[in-house]
Amino acid sequence: MDLLTKDEYRAIAAELTLPVNAFIDGGFRPAASGKTFASVNPATGEKLAEIAACAQEDVDFAVAKAREAFEDGRWSRMHPSARKDVLIRLAKLMKRNARELAVMESLDSGKTIFDCETVDVPESIHCLKWHAEAIDKIYDQVSPASDDHIAMVVREPVGVVGLVLPWNFPLLMLAWKIGPALAAGCSVVVKPAAETTLTALRVAELAMEAGLPRGVLNVVPGGGAEVGEPIGRHMDIDMVSFTGSTVTGKRFLTYSAESNAKEVVLEMGGKNPAIVMDDAENLDRVAQHVVNGAFWNMGENCSASSRLIVHRDVKAELLERIAAHARHWNVGDPLDPETRMGALVSKAHFDKVCGYLKDAKNIVLGGTAKDGFVEATVVEVPGNDHRLAREEIFGPVLSVIEVGGFDEAIRVANDTDYGLCAALFTANAKRAIRGARALRAGTVTVNSFGEGDITTPFGGFKQSGFGGRDNSVHAHDQYTQLKTIWIDLSDDADEAVD
Repeated sequence: MDLLTKDEYRAIAAELTLPVNAFIDGGFRPAASGKTFASVNPATGEKLAEIAACAQEDVDFAVAKAREAFEDGRWSRMHPSARKDVLIRLAKLMKRNARELAVMESLDSGKTIFDCETVDVPESIHCLKWHAEAIDKIYDQVSPASDDHIAMVVREPVGVVGLVLPWNFPLLMLAWKIGPALAAGCSVVVKPAAETTLTALRVAELAMEAGLPRGVLNVVPGGGAEVGEPIGRHMDIDMVSFTGSTVTGKRFLTYSAESNAKEVVLEMGGKNPAIVMDDAENLDRVAQHVVNGAFWNMGENCSASSRLIVHRDVKAELLERIAAHARHWNVGDPLDPETRMGALVSKAHFDKVCGYLKDAKNIVLGGTAKDGFVEATVVEVPGNDHRLAREEIFGPVLSVIEVGGFDEAIRVANDTDYGLCAALFTANAKRAIRGARALRAGTVTVNSFGEGDITTPFGGFKQSGFGGRDNSVHAHDQYTQLKTIWIDLSDDADEAVD
């Protein structure tokens, strides 16, 4: 899709009809309390809309309708090929409305229209199509039992699922979760982040147009205490899939333990290392990958390369090249297709990132923050114990740590509470494989920055998460239960007992 001009995007924005109410049982409805909260454009500070501020009563209603839909089988027992057709129709409707979704996402989150048009919206559509196509291609199993028995191992949808979304990739994370959850036959109750609710509500509306039955996809906007915790504690929700901060994710374990011991899948924070060894080839290309990993989506990315662990022999040259590439990552109006970095998602988050900048003593590049925007910043830190090397900043700040060798680099990279992603740049094949094996992270890239693609599982080690993986066929596992069906074929009852 060709990009438009800034003025054309602004014209689309001016004509948008924004969804403002919860979507439950196939239609929009206000919060039971009648309360609302403001959705604000972080790039301008202007109010976009008043969104329904839901709470326990709304969660209860959404869960009841989701349970009703699940138990009567309108979706859970629909033929797999029919479920596939519905999700493919949804993907087509999203493609037809792609530009509207992109502008809505940019306004709501501060993300650049460039990223929304070229990454978030097309990848969300691709994700839904991919999981839809997998529905009738995942087979169950028959175990190697005796001649007198047949033992089948079958997958069944887990039931009613709570999906709690982050604000950094609102549409894409929605697709990552509803794709496999709906493919499995589950009914879902989605809680979008309070900062970014618009595209989830619009997709729910498009899903009804695509033929998804009432009650199968419900979207309940509101705050964490008012909606997130009631979902986590609800006695009739069978599992929760959460993406967000480690602090919040841990709460869902408590909610589960204190309610019905529901399954919990967590994808949480990261402090991801990019290791550059002295034999790394083409430092200019390495710098491109490091810059992209650190500053893409304003660094509001759990897989961001936020720690550069670099061999002392190449540090000076690499930092020169990083500075050259980072200067192209301009800050500005998110609706301008020439802008590479938009606004941070909220005033509260902007203040948090500015707090880290105050601790930056040796700034190599950038460091300026104003009116919700933070420029690409590179900071040298004295070691891996520094606050900027240990805590997840979730902003466009790259912390540089010097090392003297391969073993030290691996040790520093693993010296973290997190284990989501890691990158290793080296020309030595044995070193690359040894390093990839040694790094304690769910995704390790060699000579590149990335997260894999829809075919590869995404998730972390340690406090970056556990319980399941997003993406790939493995994502379907978290939304299904395994059942053994044991069939006795013997003719003699006494013999069977023996």
